[in-house]
Amino acid sequence: MSTEKKYGNWMLIAVAMLLFGTAIATVQYKVPVVMGDIMVNMNMDANSASWLMSIFTFVGIILALPTGALAKKFGPKTMLLAAAVVIAIGSLLGAFAGNGTILIVSRAIEGVAFIFVTICGPLAVQKYVAPDKIGSATGIWALWVCLGSVLGGVLTPTLYTATGFVGVWVIYAAAAVIFAIVVAVIVKDPSKALEEATAAAEAAPAEEKVSYGELVKPNILLFYFAFLVFNMTLLAVLGFAPTFMQQQGVDPTLSGFISTLPMLLAVISSPLFGTLSDKMGRCKPLYILALLVMGPCTLILLTQTGPLMWVGAIVMGLIGLGGPVMCLTSYINVLGRPELMSIGMGVLMMVQSIGQFLGTWLVPILLGPDMSAWMTTGIVMCVIGLIGTAALALCKFK
Repeated sequence: MSTEKKYGNWMLIAVAMLLFGTAIATVQYKVPVVMGDIMVNMNMDANSASWLMSIFTFVGIILALPTGALAKKFGPKTMLLAAAVVIAIGSLLGAFAGNGTILIVSRAIEGVAFIFVTICGPLAVQKYVAPDKIGSATGIWALWVCLGSVLGGVLTPTLYTATGFVGVWVIYAAAAVIFAIVVAVIVKDPSKALEEATAAAEAAPAEEKVSYGELVKPNILLFYFAFLVFNMTLLAVLGFAPTFMQQQGVDPTLSGFISTLPMLLAVISSPLFGTLSDKMGRCKPLYILALLVMGPCTLILLTQTGPLMWVGAIVMGLIGLGGPVMCLTSYINVLGRPELMSIGMGVLMMVQSIGQFLGTWLVPILLGPDMSAWMTTGIVMCVIGLIGTAALALCKFK
């Protein structure tokens, strides 16, 4: 009896997961555009209100490793469905929060769901999609945060006006639950002959244990450092490029658009890089190319206005933002053993969170108290980006 795995339609799986992931990311990004009203209604000052977004980063750092372990025990699909339950609980608590403290707690709960999806989404692609389509599927899946951030920014003001605070919180949670049901129906384990699978399970020895110590190898550490650098440079642009542009007289709306343009262009670069990697059978050349442009583009976007500013944003979006999908697609090859993917994904997402934190922590220090040392900051971030590229070039993977 054949035990060949029969994978489902990779495009259908990728789109179903993308819709769910986008719904989860929209929940994260619903706050910034209505922050002012929330501060008034909840009697929150600027410092406490900032936690409504930053709590997500801290939750990611704290829960990344445990989530990887849970994914190994229960499977990525189960954890994705659990994320829908958690997001519903957090959103309902937030919808009826009576004060800022409870609202922050509710955002922390929503952040738990976000880290579940961040870690288990790539694991689900690796498990449920045919090996020769993993790059293409990951290219689609990797758009979830980009699309969620855009939808959160565009839809929330209209929904807030029409339905109020409670309506926004409940509608977004309901969308996440609905798309989770779609995932439950469409995303299935590749089928095997039941009798042979059962016999193999009974005959197999106890599952080999994996440890975090296996991840502390020079090759894997080089890979982590490169991904950390990618996130540092990206957050430097997203967090501080608008401030520089506005200091130079660029309209606030235009500065916001330009700084987020790379994320919008990821809609092109992410699927393209994924498809190319499948056709080439290699990820490393594409990943190196993506990381190579991040440093110079960061320098441009922190120091230039006019045509160069647009060039930096477009190149970062069309080439640099192909990096995450290459990282996720090649990661299993770097680890060497599929058994390490669950705990490994937890570590990778912790690296991502640390990189994002460092990107927002280092830039203000480099800028100085008067926020004026933009050229120095841009050069330092460019050098860091190039060092990260060198580390990736030294890393051994396909």
